[in-house]
Amino acid sequence: MGSSEISQNPLGTPRTRAVHRAVADARRGVPVVLAARKPLILVPAETVGAEGLRLIDVLSTEPANLLLAPSRAAAVLKQEVTQSAPAIALKLARPLIDVQTLKRAADPTMEQILPAFETIKAPEEAQAALALGKLARLLPAMVAAPVRHGWASRKEGADLLTVPAADLLAYPLELASTLMKVAEVAVPLDGARDARLVAFRALDQGIEHMAILVGRPEDQDVPLVRLHSECFTGDLLGSLRCDCGPQLQGAIARMGQENHGAVLYLAQEGRGIGLINKLRAYTLQDKGMDTLDANRALGWQADERNFHIAAAMLEALGIRKIRLLTNNPEKLESLAACGIEIIERVPHQFDPNGVNDSYLETKARRFGHLLG
Repeated sequence: MGSSEISQNPLGTPRTRAVHRAVADARRGVPVVLAARKPLILVPAETVGAEGLRLIDVLSTEPANLLLAPSRAAAVLKQEVTQSAPAIALKLARPLIDVQTLKRAADPTMEQILPAFETIKAPEEAQAALALGKLARLLPAMVAAPVRHGWASRKEGADLLTVPAADLLAYPLELASTLMKVAEVAVPLDGARDARLVAFRALDQGIEHMAILVGRPEDQDVPLVRLHSECFTGDLLGSLRCDCGPQLQGAIARMGQENHGAVLYLAQEGRGIGLINKLRAYTLQDKGMDTLDANRALGWQADERNFHIAAAMLEALGIRKIRLLTNNPEKLESLAACGIEIIERVPHQFDPNGVNDSYLETKARRFGHLLG
């Protein structure tokens, strides 16, 4: 992608750059205003403090709601809720409920001493509100309220950021469109001496994605390719809870044997929920949940990865037809939907180690991985 293309991309405009700032403010617990048909002032329940709650109380026209993903709301309410809804809204008292109660409502790994919440109709912008929490890799639980007219002219609202709801929802796809190569270097590996690392960065200057190239896969008609989401615990620490470490090293070794291949090392820890949330999911798994139910209990979908990133990396490398090293049919479908032609699925299976047996069984039974 040339510099002229980058400058014309929506992420380069002031309006869309607001998404970058909104993510930073969300992580700091600073409220932002969601620009939509009915504007909302909102802040993540995970990071909100007393000052954030005070600002919402002063600048809102109605009592605030706690917006939760349906899977999390069902646990808080201890009842079934409509799972097809983008969010469930829980009514909060005014002045607002205390910070610790909000954090406990958002995080199922904390001690759950919660009041009885009343559900109300979620605002139309609820999906965009939760999207901000997810982009910040926080728990998707947001304190939100309709913002009063003229809020920006009040001293309490003068420094608050406005972000368009539509930009938050479009951000993952637009982010992938700005991906570009920023560094390339030879890094001989134990399983593949003829290896290079190619670093990719998007316009938001966030976490870089890496391609591990063995030989010259870009010169092959149909190279072997593996999409590997980063796993700090498995790849770096050698955790036995998953099979990520063996999958990564096994892919590199196989490509070393074939003298070509590409591992796309994607900065999408925990199927896209981030490292901290993955550790929370582990806590819930230790209490009896499987990996899918643990993700949902935190308010995330079973798989939150953005496969447009992988497709953009392959496009930048000049690779459009591949043999995909995977057991996951969803990777096949998702990558094909992004325009990559998959000629063959190549199985990539490793035996259980005595610790990850139930994890692998869940992969097969609930995620549909082709193991056996």
